[in-house]
Amino acid sequence: MIHGETLHSALPWDLPWWAPDHAVFFGVLYMVLGILGLAVGFVVAKSYIETIVNPDSGNGH
Repeated sequence: MIHGETLHSALPWDLPWWAPDHAVFFGVLYMVLGILGLAVGFVVAKSYIETIVNPDSGNGH
């Protein structure tokens, strides 16, 4: 990619990774999205496991 060339699409392989602002922004973005994805996956897995282990615990009786 030529220095100063603009983006052609929103896909990561068209980004000028040599520019520090792009590298930092997308590095942090992907890290945050990964952490959020892991957290949601953990909550779903934990809820599923707790439902299987004790299915009557959430009925309030």
